[in-house]
Amino acid sequence: MSRVPTLNSPFLLGFDDIEKALDRVARGPSDGYPPYNIERLPRSEDEPERLRITLAVAGFTEEQLDIELDVRQLLIRGRQTDGTERHYLHRGIAARQFQRAFLLAEGMQVLGADLKNGLLCIDLARPEPERVVRKIEISVRD
Repeated sequence: MSRVPTLNSPFLLGFDDIEKALDRVARGPSDGYPPYNIERLPRSEDEPERLRITLAVAGFTEEQLDIELDVRQLLIRGRQTDGTERHYLHRGIAARQFQRAFLLAEGMQVLGADLKNGLLCIDLARPEPERVVRKIEISVRD
């Protein structure tokens, strides 16, 4: 079965990367753990408009979390190990591992990450691109 391109309009030139990104997002895992929010933070005098990804990572320490930026993919991993030194009478909180990936648009920058009260916050910004209007000269050939 062949795949039908979603961006096959003759007016959309050079959007192959977007189509590949949509395919990658559609194939990604969707187990829902850990839950997360994405919020838009307004522009202030000293900071541009930002996005904040907040993941609920209660029970994870800073050493058990890893954040990587590979090309345009933000990858967040959490690794907990089962402690064999404990003897549980009831175990309702499992030691889990997770991997959550976010595909970032061209030009997005990761400003930093903060872990507080079981919430991992990652701030992102997209600097305003300089608007450039350029006149294209037409050459006449005989």
